[in-house]
Amino acid sequence: MESLKENNIAEAANFIESIVEDDVKNKAFSRPIATRFPPEPNGYLHIGSAYAINISYNVSQKYNGTFNLRFDDTNPAKEDMEYVRAIIEDMKWLGFDPNERIFYGSDYSNIYYEMAIKLIKKGKAYVCDLNPDEIREYRGTLTSAGINSPYRDRTVDENLKLFEEMKVGKYAAGEKVLRAKIDMSSPNINMRDPVIYRIQHVSHYKTGNDWCIYPMYDFAHPLQDAIEGITHSLCSNEFKNHRPLYEWFLNELDFSNPPCQREFGRMNLSGVVTSKRYLKELVFGGYVDGWDDPRLPTIKAFRRRGITPESIKNFLTQMGIGKTDFTIDISMLDHYVRNDLKSKVPSIMAVLDPIKVTITNYPKGEIEYLNITNNPENETLSSRKVPFSRNIFIEKSDFMENPIKGFHRLTPSGEVRLKGAYFIKCNEIVKDENGEIIELLCTYDPETKSGSGFTGRKVKGTIHWVCDYDKVEATVNLYDKLILDEELLRDSSKSWEEKLNPESKITLDKCFIEPFVKNAKPEDKFQFMRHGYFCVDRKETTSDNLVFNRTVSLKDSFKK
Repeated sequence: MESLKENNIAEAANFIESIVEDDVKNKAFSRPIATRFPPEPNGYLHIGSAYAINISYNVSQKYNGTFNLRFDDTNPAKEDMEYVRAIIEDMKWLGFDPNERIFYGSDYSNIYYEMAIKLIKKGKAYVCDLNPDEIREYRGTLTSAGINSPYRDRTVDENLKLFEEMKVGKYAAGEKVLRAKIDMSSPNINMRDPVIYRIQHVSHYKTGNDWCIYPMYDFAHPLQDAIEGITHSLCSNEFKNHRPLYEWFLNELDFSNPPCQREFGRMNLSGVVTSKRYLKELVFGGYVDGWDDPRLPTIKAFRRRGITPESIKNFLTQMGIGKTDFTIDISMLDHYVRNDLKSKVPSIMAVLDPIKVTITNYPKGEIEYLNITNNPENETLSSRKVPFSRNIFIEKSDFMENPIKGFHRLTPSGEVRLKGAYFIKCNEIVKDENGEIIELLCTYDPETKSGSGFTGRKVKGTIHWVCDYDKVEATVNLYDKLILDEELLRDSSKSWEEKLNPESKITLDKCFIEPFVKNAKPEDKFQFMRHGYFCVDRKETTSDNLVFNRTVSLKDSFKK
């Protein structure tokens, strides 16, 4: 697609698979291809997470390999079983089911400790007493080399003793750390004696109080990959400068046929918050309705909004894999959502801003049932019977007392077709004491019934409607972008109140929908004629009140 080329993605679409393909041909590994997704369980998955999962999962499937979901849970202060359950549920819903291949980094705690002891014995790790600020100062900058820690030359025996004392809880958090001994003059700051173990006197959600020392990500991650037999550790470009450290640990710890790390560009969506820090601020600050607020880009939110897993995966697959970070307009995701839903869901009538219409020449008390096709693109969805009577409702915007040029809906003395029903003509307007229109008195032409073959005259407009008889009264949520301006998002001087779009959620009460939705269940999806695609909200819907979330409008602004 041209749009993909404009984003410099298409030409790089398969470079990861090319790397794997070469490794398979050259027999780089003595084991089957194995990939993984290693989330930290301190938040919910979002669209950026799904992009990363899609890459690793598809590689494993293409080469008949394995795919692991591994929780990188070595930071007890931030992690929780709630997030573990949510991540597993979201991945299964998306279709990236890890089956039984679910692992926890915390299960390897003894191995990390043994590997740290091995580094100490090789003279490749030492216990350091510098505090975090001093470590940062000693590390140097991009233009100046670091300075050796005064504790760098401790003996092996002294380091073993101190590290054991760290393990049994003798020291306070921050009092000592274990560092790798590499090269303080390395041009890569990550190689300047990085911290590999720190003290945290915090109960772990899975291992309790068994440990008070925890490995840093850069140390634990390559070990996790090696333990599980991962061949290709695929990650975003932010870890590219960490690759030499990844390889250093595997080499110094004598892992044979070790995994390789390869990087790809991060995908961003315009106008969408994917930073975990920002998402937490929004959720815990009460600015949104939890992690599943339909305005957020989390998988839970997408599901609640009515976005399907198929549309998400189609979108991600079409994005390809970028070598550099790239940004995609959110309208492209909307395009794939529409494409997926248009032939799947019934198209029904819902009046979101109703005005009463009385058809004065229609028999009082009579109810007629009209046969209307549920979806012209999908015959298997069949048709439904829609009640029609003397009293109906139409959208206020479908009537104009003083019509502008080009307005082809209902006007005084004008005629319009009711979808699947008859022509009606407006004869009189009823207003309240404030001059507001509260009712239209119309007449219908019984000869013009849809499907009757009537050809006597034509009208330019067709509008939807809902019969007063047996109508369903519901609440409808309309959503827009959450952030007013992406530049505001990065402005630390602005509060969230200043950054958020006050019209990102508009709730409409007393919307009228035809009785077809009476038995709708949470997450059931519909097209509301001329309004867009909607989903029954799984959180706000009650036995007394249906609540619908607009998934996406009908207008497609995506340019092919």
